[in-house]
Amino acid sequence: MRHPWTRYVSIGDSFAEGVGDDEPSLPNGVRGWSDRVAEELARTVDDFAYANLAIRGKVLEQIREEQAEAALALQPDLITVSAGGNNILRPNASPDRVAKKLESLVQTLGRDGATVVFFNGPDIGMTPVMRQIRGRVGIYNSNLLGVASRNEAVVVDLWNAKHLQLPQMWAPDRLHFSPIGHHEIARLVLDSLGVEHALEHMDPEPLPKKSWRRARTEDIIWAREHLGPWVVRRITGRSSGDNMQPKRPNPTRIRRDPEPS
Repeated sequence: MRHPWTRYVSIGDSFAEGVGDDEPSLPNGVRGWSDRVAEELARTVDDFAYANLAIRGKVLEQIREEQAEAALALQPDLITVSAGGNNILRPNASPDRVAKKLESLVQTLGRDGATVVFFNGPDIGMTPVMRQIRGRVGIYNSNLLGVASRNEAVVVDLWNAKHLQLPQMWAPDRLHFSPIGHHEIARLVLDSLGVEHALEHMDPEPLPKKSWRRARTEDIIWAREHLGPWVVRRITGRSSGDNMQPKRPNPTRIRRDPEPS
């Protein structure tokens, strides 16, 4: 069934860029849920075009200043925005203030009549380090219900998608989603838009369960290779997206070659 959108722009941080869903043949070496959504939307609209201005490491203020007007200049009728997550992760972040800033961004993005889609935070209570900010994420999510209602925007509910808590949904750094995680989020976006699609639940199949010993070994490796460097970047004010460019700065047609049989 044909949907009403012809030009889609995704903006935001690493979540929207697709970090964790590695594919070297694509710009910036990642695919992600935005690409997957665009691929599905393009199936029924021949002249469908897609751009992605998201850059990893960006906080909400940077996304507003660097990406919002650039996105609107592309004249989209559908915009997805992933912003606020990096703000909420900061020590002493106020979920109420972050939500107000996100609402201002949503209002800007919707000023020309585009459908605006954003996300609440996933439930990270199962992660040893991130579970300490679970309450903060919950308060933030409560605010976002009002943001969506007041602005006729679409909020994708990651918090209640409990299957996103499964270990295989997360990349080795445990800060970004894995390919199957991005796949499941693409399904949630399309479902939230009321778009029929061909993405099957948990396909590709989830990885096998890990033994306790293997999981603890991976905890140590994760802390050394991912958590430590992330903390250092926060302290020094650096970002993983410094000097990076958007992976799809201009709206173009997108097609996914069929998988080999």
